[in-house]
Amino acid sequence: MLKNPHCRRRRGASLFRRLMSLTRNTRHPLFKLARKIDWSVFEREFGPLYCESTGRPGLPIRLLVGLHYLKHAYNISDEGAVEQFIENPYWQYFCGFEYFQHVFPLDPTSLVRWRKRVGPEGMMKLLKETIEAAKRDHLLRVYSI
Repeated sequence: MLKNPHCRRRRGASLFRRLMSLTRNTRHPLFKLARKIDWSVFEREFGPLYCESTGRPGLPIRLLVGLHYLKHAYNISDEGAVEQFIENPYWQYFCGFEYFQHVFPLDPTSLVRWRKRVGPEGMMKLLKETIEAAKRDHLLRVYSI
């Protein structure tokens, strides 16, 4: 018998978390795309927009980039992105999470603030890297006119 009743709960939660990380279908398109995108490009591009010495710590860049990609790819609102994120483990993996999240990790208004911060040029960089990832994996052919 366990002396600490919380040990059993923690061990069970840990087991569940490991199982969630192993249950993804590696052939799922978002799983494959997440592995093809060079996420460090976004860290380099958007990292300078964050100030480490002032205010609350910034949100993970991969989370914000991933949510914006998914939002545009599925043509949904910020609120729709929040709903899908909570329900879809592939969306969560795409956004950099290894374990299933039961709550949205940011306020939906953070998406609006981030879009303002990176501006149209930043959104074009997001699109460019997505296209480059598809070209690297030969999922997209470029034709000259």
